[in-house]
Amino acid sequence: MSTKKYVYLFAGGKAEGQGAWRNLLGGKGAGLAEMTNLGIPVPPGFTITTEACVEYFNNGGHFPEGMWDQVLESLAQVEEAMGAKFGDASNPLLVSVRSGARVSMPGMMDTVLNIGLNDDTVQGLIRKTNNPRFAYDAYRRFVAMFSNVVLGVPSKEFEGLLAQKKSEVGALVDTDLRAEDLHALVGIFKDFVRKASASPFPEQPMDQLRMGVEAVFSSWNVERAVKYRQLYNIPETWGTAANVQSMVFGNMGSNSGTGVAFTRNPSTGERRFFGEFLINAQGEDVVAGIRTPEHIDQLEQEMPEVYRQLVDIYQRLERHYKDMLDLEFTVQDGKLFMLQTRVGKRTAVAALRIAVEMVEEGLIDEKTAVLRVDPEQLEQLLHPMVDPDSQVQAIAKGLPASPGAAVGAVVFTAEAAIARGQQGDKVILVRPETSPDDVGGMFAAQGILTARGGMTSHAAVVARGMGKCCVVGCKEILVDEEHGEFRVGTVRVKRGDIITLNGNTGEVILGAAKLVVPEQSGNFATFMKWVDQHRRLGVRANADTPVDAQVARSFGAEGIGLCRTEHMFFAEERLPFMQEMILAEGRDARVRALDKLFPFQKSDFYGIFKEMEGYAVTIRTLDPPLHEFLPKTREEAEELSPKIGVPADRIWDKARELHETNPMLGHRGCRLGISYPEITDMQARAIIAAACEIAREGRKVVPEIMIPLITDIRELEHQRKIVDRAAQDMMAQYGVKVEYQVGTMIELPRAALLADEIARQAEFFSFGTNDLTQTVLGLSRDDAGKFLPSYIEQGIMKYDPFVVLDQPGVGQLVETGVKKGRAARPSLKIGICGEHGGEPQSVGFFHRAGLDYVSCSPYRVPIARLAAAHVALGRSLSETV
Repeated sequence: MSTKKYVYLFAGGKAEGQGAWRNLLGGKGAGLAEMTNLGIPVPPGFTITTEACVEYFNNGGHFPEGMWDQVLESLAQVEEAMGAKFGDASNPLLVSVRSGARVSMPGMMDTVLNIGLNDDTVQGLIRKTNNPRFAYDAYRRFVAMFSNVVLGVPSKEFEGLLAQKKSEVGALVDTDLRAEDLHALVGIFKDFVRKASASPFPEQPMDQLRMGVEAVFSSWNVERAVKYRQLYNIPETWGTAANVQSMVFGNMGSNSGTGVAFTRNPSTGERRFFGEFLINAQGEDVVAGIRTPEHIDQLEQEMPEVYRQLVDIYQRLERHYKDMLDLEFTVQDGKLFMLQTRVGKRTAVAALRIAVEMVEEGLIDEKTAVLRVDPEQLEQLLHPMVDPDSQVQAIAKGLPASPGAAVGAVVFTAEAAIARGQQGDKVILVRPETSPDDVGGMFAAQGILTARGGMTSHAAVVARGMGKCCVVGCKEILVDEEHGEFRVGTVRVKRGDIITLNGNTGEVILGAAKLVVPEQSGNFATFMKWVDQHRRLGVRANADTPVDAQVARSFGAEGIGLCRTEHMFFAEERLPFMQEMILAEGRDARVRALDKLFPFQKSDFYGIFKEMEGYAVTIRTLDPPLHEFLPKTREEAEELSPKIGVPADRIWDKARELHETNPMLGHRGCRLGISYPEITDMQARAIIAAACEIAREGRKVVPEIMIPLITDIRELEHQRKIVDRAAQDMMAQYGVKVEYQVGTMIELPRAALLADEIARQAEFFSFGTNDLTQTVLGLSRDDAGKFLPSYIEQGIMKYDPFVVLDQPGVGQLVETGVKKGRAARPSLKIGICGEHGGEPQSVGFFHRAGLDYVSCSPYRVPIARLAAAHVALGRSLSETV
């Protein structure tokens, strides 16, 4: 027989386990053990460990050796504590079997109540309680619940039979049913089970218990539990514990009841007892919506002594756990029993308020408060969101690429978005997918909806940078630009119709939903001050305009880690000059066109430097291939021709000449600067000129000029010479000397592998993890969304690598680049500017890899700050739940 312990008893005011053993006993089991040891009234029982569940699956659905013997031993001690015997017809003990993973998974796994009832033991229960109605009510509930959870009979079938019986006898609610009605229902339910199930309803209590434990273990892998684990990154290897506990009954009459409560309001965080209860009910009645529960305050009127005892217990438990708790309780014949205590789930608003107020109350310190709030929760506080109390009509659902909410009239082109935006209208830009041409329209829109693309598609990345609500990859919608509508089944949404996007859920909502703006001062400001005291990693923002920079600073960014200069060229008054440069014949003509762009670039850089006074600003030279600035069709070329004075044939010929089959790996980045050095020269002059003007005003500025897509040191040498020459010329012209740095993006594997060579010419590195992920994994981020969800569902990949950094692959190259780069240049400053810079698990990795800073979209700056504090305080972000 195995000597391994699988079963832990809690009975007689003493428990074999304790609250710290969550991984072994599950959250529910650990809570029951802790409450028992604290002398709180808990019905006796025992916990079968999570290890037993894992071995159950490893053994092909068989209990591990010795486990059942331990169950029987513990059951005997529970019988002794309760003064009743399981399966005894004269004095029956009834038990429940409940699941309990190490983290809360509300409603995801199964529970079976009233195990031990059959035609014999129900008579013993009647004699024991002198209450036949209660006994038969418990029996019919047990048959329905067991048959659903264990035998797989749909619960709606029993609900239908119950409704039919109520109709027959004229009962309006369940409590109107008499004992004989409930007795009849037991027989009706069992007859139905014989017809609907491959297995009959088991009459032997020990069979019921064994099958109940197996069902609870098996529920770890039901579809809803699997989906929940995927959503919250809970490893499938954890398993669930099973808690076998003596039944206490809240449905024994007017002096009995059941309820669920929280030690503080889980929505607002208010320090006030919050919950609901029902008189003469069992636990499932509160959550099933069968009856409308009463507010917990009413319990003081109904059962004042019980209420006072409950308040004392909840206050003791909160002081003991030093956190907001979720409680379940039952009152049987005026006696209070606690069935559960666990750390309660809460909104971001509540999490922040509770953390700050518990510090003020002296319950926890600032470090603990910082660790109490999950980084991703902060996102709820940074954007307008759909009022959770409003009723909405969701017609489709895509990927929630950029959070918040947006309401506006549907438009299908960037031009329409700009035109209506100039008129003061709020619009939602709906596209099959976006391209850089759409940036102006995206900026003008309140939100963006695309039928294609993933979480780091163009739409997603740009929208996050702009702080725009965005839903991508909404495969349910069919965009018909020709007829000015999109369709979802039979629903047609036409140009000008109002819709709402919920960027927190991915929902597309018909009409204008009510929006609310969360408060960001007060507790938020206090909390973020604590956060910044405990992190090492710097946090910058990806920002392309002075407005972006202002937003970034308001969220606490300590500089700009990526300014994408190409976004400055798409504005309506600038694009023609860019197109003129591309279509120019010869260097001199290109320089003349670039000279027209120079004042725009300088003005933008001046505005950004002014907003970021005293902080570093990393500016990337032109990155995308030139064809993205030219018309996509012959018709568009003909429309452009009179605007820039170039024949349509020549425009269209040039567009086709520059078109690339795989532009991501084509003529872009430093390759453009090498082919057309005048582009790099103009941008460098604009950067340094703006820096000189800022310096003249007595302001400090730290420009960092970043050359993209380097694979070889000779490319960087070529571009650096141009930058240095332009910088010296501009400083001489202004009579001002400014400090600047030249560095590069590490976004290709070869650059990471040759980082020691490249570092000889680079004063800083910034890892572009978006492209590094694409090139390491051989995945297109815009196309991978078609199959990556299937990979994740099948466990081939744990996460979308464009959302959470692929640490074994891409991460290894990041570590190599850091190690080699600093070996060649110890003072090398290293950051990351890909979308991973705002993702908590990835931030944890970058901290451990020794980076100096991360950079992300402005609206994710607080998330990155908190994630950096968490990892600095020793919390593992690899298993964030």
